[in-house]
Amino acid sequence: MSKLLGLYVDHEMTSPFAMAQHSAKIKPIAHDLARSGILLVTTCLRVEVYGEEPALRNIDNTVFPGLSCESIEGTDAIAQRLAEIASGAHSQILGENYISDQLAKAIELLDPNVPIFQIARLAIDIGRASRERQRFTAPFNYDQIVRDIMADRFQNAELPDRLYMIGAGMLGRELIRSGVGERFRSTVIVTRNPKNLRKRLRPWTDIDVALMRPAEIGHAREPRSVVVIATADVNDEYQAILQNALLRLEPRTIVDLSSIPVLSKSTVGRLDYVTMYDEEFLRFIAQNNKQLAPKLPLLCSDIKATLRTAKNNRIEKAT
Repeated sequence: MSKLLGLYVDHEMTSPFAMAQHSAKIKPIAHDLARSGILLVTTCLRVEVYGEEPALRNIDNTVFPGLSCESIEGTDAIAQRLAEIASGAHSQILGENYISDQLAKAIELLDPNVPIFQIARLAIDIGRASRERQRFTAPFNYDQIVRDIMADRFQNAELPDRLYMIGAGMLGRELIRSGVGERFRSTVIVTRNPKNLRKRLRPWTDIDVALMRPAEIGHAREPRSVVVIATADVNDEYQAILQNALLRLEPRTIVDLSSIPVLSKSTVGRLDYVTMYDEEFLRFIAQNNKQLAPKLPLLCSDIKATLRTAKNNRIEKAT
């Protein structure tokens, strides 16, 4: 087996917004890279590639044009980094719980027999387990931040009306399952394909949600409703439809969790529009990270020790 290498750029090396833009551009080539045995990890805050040295030769200009990337060599070092990523140690919101699922989804494109698949699978499992052991769990995860923003908009026992969740992907579904809509009279998932979503929601026997197409919202003003945007799959046509619908709806607030905001401050006019790059959202992230930062050394040490034990076990079985 050739030497394993990794190359990466993340939000700690450039601005989070610039990282999100670059990630969106690179994500479509994941299948092509996977056919060459290369693992591509693209989240809103990182672009990383891992594989055998011959496959990664001259990949810089394809994946990192104009960017200065870091490199990492060897099975042990790569497993450590991937496990730390899976644990939330390198997330903008330390301890957030979505990243390990994103990693797991990324490796699905690979042939399970290639070495990087096996290393990444082990790293994800160890990162998740270490996160639980060290209780490295974000006190201000996405759902809690959304709750707190909503609570600020509805004070003095004022009751909200409807929660509109735009996007039926992992983040949107998990936010609803976390109970962010409990205070609302009803919850609506806005999707372009209600038929497919109904099939995916069949196991949700305990959660009552309505489905609506984007063009169907905003037939009347709803000043006590809240809109959460949790999708990155927005083309120009969809953006225009959403913009017009939300301007008609005039909700109490719009919380946009997209790494690249779907709307702009100028297009929403006087509507209350909060993105992940606004000071209000960043304050929650800072509070979260202040609480979890002291646990980082213990978490990374736990991961390292667990990986070492796993390696020793493999060696013993082989002899």
